[in-house]
Amino acid sequence: MAPDATHAEQPIDRDNLDIAYIGGGSRQWAPNLIQDLALSEFDGHVRLYDTNQEAAETNAEFGNWVQDDPDATAEWSYEAVGSLEDALAGADAVILSTQYDPRDTFVHDLRIPKEYGIYGAVAATIGPGGIFRAMRTIPVFRRFAAAIREHCPDAWVFNYTNPVHFVTRALYDEYPDINALGLCHEVLGTRWHLAMLAEEELGMDAERADIEVNVKGINHFTWVDEARCNGVDLWPLLEELKNGERASKRFTYDDLKDESVFTDNWQVTWELFRRFGVLPAAGDRHLIEYATSFIADGQDSLNHWGVRRTDADYRAKHWTPAESKQTTNVEGWMEGEREFELESSGEEFLDILEGLTGDGPYVTNVNLPNTGQVSDIEQGPVVETNAVVRDNQVKPVNAGGFPRPVRSMVQGHVDTIETVIEAARSGDVDRAFQGFSIDDQVQTLTPDESRDLFGELFAAEREFLDDWNVDDSDVLAKADTFDA
Repeated sequence: MAPDATHAEQPIDRDNLDIAYIGGGSRQWAPNLIQDLALSEFDGHVRLYDTNQEAAETNAEFGNWVQDDPDATAEWSYEAVGSLEDALAGADAVILSTQYDPRDTFVHDLRIPKEYGIYGAVAATIGPGGIFRAMRTIPVFRRFAAAIREHCPDAWVFNYTNPVHFVTRALYDEYPDINALGLCHEVLGTRWHLAMLAEEELGMDAERADIEVNVKGINHFTWVDEARCNGVDLWPLLEELKNGERASKRFTYDDLKDESVFTDNWQVTWELFRRFGVLPAAGDRHLIEYATSFIADGQDSLNHWGVRRTDADYRAKHWTPAESKQTTNVEGWMEGEREFELESSGEEFLDILEGLTGDGPYVTNVNLPNTGQVSDIEQGPVVETNAVVRDNQVKPVNAGGFPRPVRSMVQGHVDTIETVIEAARSGDVDRAFQGFSIDDQVQTLTPDESRDLFGELFAAEREFLDDWNVDDSDVLAKADTFDA
């Protein structure tokens, strides 16, 4: 069965594009977008909305400052607005890039499960931390979807917020006719790595754009069963490399202590490829949270496979530009304390926009509800496959199915996601706990431990979980770690 296309009624005007940026105080995505827009062939206006008004105003100031750069090729203006409704009114495109202060949330997602022996590497999209991030975020995104339905129902919506599969699903669950795409650069990283292998092993002149893959799965747990570089089949090369030295490295804590937490040694990728015959297409630090056996022995196991943990201290500092290399210090640029060079981020937002306005077709990976593009996963859940972008439409590509063992792993995580989505419709805490209980990481615990972990996370983050019905929860009532 051919998958359905997502399409808008009105075409995008390249010369007068109206963008609403929700989460416009973003410390990473917004500065990247502003630079990309300045180098684009689009002109328009961006309204930045954030509950942190000061951060949105800073980014608006930065956006207008960038327009004075001599290398800017486009004409854009920026303003910070005080309400979601003002941001969305009549928007042609909506960007969603939000999170709560990690000092109040993310640090608990990492610290508390570790006390129960769960040594997650990222805790952003699955596992106990990822599920609680979803529980915090899903109700907010349902409100976003309802507001989009009211104020800009035909807009294209680009979601960068994690957990992408949970929250993109929430958008469609609230507003089934929304034109929303969940976007992530993990598959882009896999394509870059395959281009590197083609250069080093086959002597080809290759870059990311030269790599074509057939991708399928769910965000951060995607898989590839075809890979080509400028038409050359890369599968024989991957089969040749999988048992060699490149694919058989092992590490210790001391080997990794000076490495970035984002360093990807591809050793989890190679091991999963050897076992199942299809190639994972996400960074190792994300894959191990879905293939839980890689973290069974805590830090030693994590490091053994070449992965460093993104710990609570790192996440706490991430909120402050002065303390985090990943967080963009736009004030430093504007005040002349740091040298500024206008450059592209390498993200695909503008490539997708160009495809939608007729400069296509353009093919890339997107997260959309399954309407047949993944053949052996139920329809409805959000899956990640390639899609063809052209003239005001995005049509997912038929990607086929999985080998049975891989399908089993993917389906288990889909069941977790769908259970939490169902629970969020009415704020049913006990139903959410059912989804939490079947997560692979949580299933390493005893029933009493999983209940207490759930209760302790809920207690630590309770102020961000107001949409959940605490009073009717049997699970929380029985958890020794939760004080009603």
